[in-house]
Amino acid sequence: MRVLGIEGTAWCASAAIHDTETDEVFIESNAYEPDSGGIHPREAAEHMSEALPEVIDIALSHAEDDADPGGIDAVAFSRGPGLGPCLRTVGTAARAVAGSLAVPLVGVNHMVAHLEIGRHRSGFEDPICLNASGANAHLLGYHDGRYRVLGETMDTGVGNAIDKFTRHVGWSHPGGPKVERAAADGDYVDLPYVVKGMDFSFSGIMSAAKDRYDEGVPVEDVCFSLQEHVFAMLTEVSERALSLTGNDQLVLGGGVGQNDRLREMLATMCAQRGVDFYAPEPRFLRDNAGMIAVLGARMLAAGDTVPIADSAIDPNYRPDQVPVTWRGSTDPSPTPTAGSTPTVGATSTTGSTPIDRRGAEATVETVDDDRVRKRRVPKDYRHPALDATLRRTRTTLEARLLHEARRAGVPTPLVHDVDVPNATLILQHVGTVDLADAITPDRVREVGAHLARLHRAGIVHGDPTTRNVRVGGDSPLLIDFGLGYHTGHVEDHAMDIHILAQSIQGTMTDPDPFVAAAESGYAAVGDVDVLDRLRTIEGRGRYR
Repeated sequence: MRVLGIEGTAWCASAAIHDTETDEVFIESNAYEPDSGGIHPREAAEHMSEALPEVIDIALSHAEDDADPGGIDAVAFSRGPGLGPCLRTVGTAARAVAGSLAVPLVGVNHMVAHLEIGRHRSGFEDPICLNASGANAHLLGYHDGRYRVLGETMDTGVGNAIDKFTRHVGWSHPGGPKVERAAADGDYVDLPYVVKGMDFSFSGIMSAAKDRYDEGVPVEDVCFSLQEHVFAMLTEVSERALSLTGNDQLVLGGGVGQNDRLREMLATMCAQRGVDFYAPEPRFLRDNAGMIAVLGARMLAAGDTVPIADSAIDPNYRPDQVPVTWRGSTDPSPTPTAGSTPTVGATSTTGSTPIDRRGAEATVETVDDDRVRKRRVPKDYRHPALDATLRRTRTTLEARLLHEARRAGVPTPLVHDVDVPNATLILQHVGTVDLADAITPDRVREVGAHLARLHRAGIVHGDPTTRNVRVGGDSPLLIDFGLGYHTGHVEDHAMDIHILAQSIQGTMTDPDPFVAAAESGYAAVGDVDVLDRLRTIEGRGRYR
């Protein structure tokens, strides 16, 4: 079977042939290069209309010249997400080719294709995927017939964020390769580091990078530090997703994945965790029709085609909207309701049974029947200065916030001792199991109420996932305040509820009753303005 893939979501006009018998993928591309600034949608669409006929013709000629020509069995095209003018041009071309060849049409989600090409080339069954591209940055995991968004940027894609800095400096598009080259001669300077559960934000760090450059900090130093901070954020949230789900496979997708430093960080993190990591070759990382053709062939085999009359493009096509028809009932579901790798503070036993568990950030081991030792382990993927700052700051904040949360009426472990230089806490051993392993609507409702009490006291938990709540007594207890901080801002309070809901939605088959319970518990105690802001945050994710 041969499938023609056509890609053109933003800047790259591309066509490809995927031969499923040989697994050969032939790709022909013609990239749009703006004269100045970033991508101009009208100019990009004009480039698509000029370049697509030629790249499609070259791809079809490759199929005809094959030793065993058999024609084209389907046309797959990038249906979204992307720039509307570009997508419409691609859609028109795909319909024309499919109609002229009298073959089925397959509409492919561009971001799911980034994931599936990594899954296909690696041979992994169920990877978590970090998609790091120009307009996107998010974590995907498969569960119950769909890819779920476990975490994502709350403002802009990682590549676009870097491009904003390089435009400020006066460099042409694309900025990523130029930052990577300049970083080779740079030294470390401090920049903001923003991780919220498994979500993250780039606006603050980009503003700070521009300010450092304007203050006279050498551009090489700013570029070096941009990479160290931004890519460490992406690596940290990837590790958090692996820990939440209990997954042991990670693939990388997206054009920013061509950066050697990002790949190095992810490989180092996965080696420390004992996780398999795969990054496709560069031609499958940048926007390309090869991944469209490969996923299109799988969708075609599953009968997942679209009539031409129903093949409208969708610039806001989110990956979690796509029914994953091609994996079949025999494919395992890698994002279980109860993961197999508990996070910090988790154990399924009590008493003197020893605990030796590793979460995303720390290890926890038994001291005695009533106490555990939690140590934030050094992260080899992070720059030593950044790593030392995060471990020290998070240890100090956690000790303080655990105490303040108890004073606000929220059940938390007692803090027996704090060793800041070694990033170690001695904590009360609480609960018998994580909420993720014993979740009920009533318990989630109590967690919602606990968060409201925290917020009334001006405290944000920062990472209230179902792995950071312990149950086993009268009321659920909140643990792991390492990402917490003090604030009275409604936006930060709403993010706490969003993170809890995201952890439920990403790991449960029927999440809606549990999310509703969390919100009802919050509404009974907290400020309704927070829930109103939550609706705004939910619509802020990429391509909503």
